[in-house]
Amino acid sequence: MALQRRLDTLANNVANANTVGFRGEEMSFEELLSPGGNDPVSFVSKGQNHLSLQTGEVTQTGNPLDVALRGEAFLAIQTPNGVAYTRDGRMQMTSDGMLTTLSGHPILDAGGAPVQLNPDDPPPTINKAGTIEQAGNNMGALGMYRMPRGATLTRGEGASVTSDIPPTPEIDFLNNGVLQGYVEKSNVNPILEMTHLITIQRNFQAVTNILNDTESSLQDSLKTLAGS
Repeated sequence: MALQRRLDTLANNVANANTVGFRGEEMSFEELLSPGGNDPVSFVSKGQNHLSLQTGEVTQTGNPLDVALRGEAFLAIQTPNGVAYTRDGRMQMTSDGMLTTLSGHPILDAGGAPVQLNPDDPPPTINKAGTIEQAGNNMGALGMYRMPRGATLTRGEGASVTSDIPPTPEIDFLNNGVLQGYVEKSNVNPILEMTHLITIQRNFQAVTNILNDTESSLQDSLKTLAGS
C-alpha cells in the first residue's frame, strides 16, 4: 500500500512537471513495530502526504500581467469553494478591469477584495511589494500570504492550495515579493522524479512477486496437508 501511494504521488508529480506554480507532493513514512513477542515484526506506515514548498525555476515572459513570487508567499484567489492560494502568477484582465487567474478566478488584494484596474489605461506596473500602479494611480496591492509552519495544505484546482490554518499576510519584502514579467515553473525536478518512479516501480514489482510466491507456497502446503 505504501509503495502504491508513493507511485501514485510520483506519477502525478511527473504529469505536472510543466504546470506553472505547481507544488510537488512528497510522502513521509515511519516504521511500525508489532507489540510483544521475542521477535517483533517491523512494518512501514502507509505514509503521510505533504506538499513541497520549495521554489521552482523562474522564467521571464515579458507579460506585464505575469508575476513570479520570491520567497514563500502565495497569491490569494477567490474560488467557488472559498479563498485559495497559488504560486501561479499568470493573470489576465477582464473587460471591466478585474484581474483574474487564467481560469477566471479573481485575484485578491491585500484587503481580500478583488483587484480592480482600469481597462482603458496602459498596462500596470507592479513593484516588489505587490503595489500596483496604472497611469500614475495607485490601484492597490496584490494580496500575498505565508503558510504557517505546521499547516496541512490541501491541493485545490490547478496549482492552488488551501490551508487548515489561516495564512498570514506577508510583511517581509526584503527576501519576499513579486517579479513582474516572470512566472515560476513547477518545483518538480522531472529527471529526479522519473528516477524515483522507475525505482518504485521495480520495488513494487518485487513485492508483488514475493506476495505471489508466498500465496503459491501456502496453497501448495494446504494441498499437501489435505492429501496426507
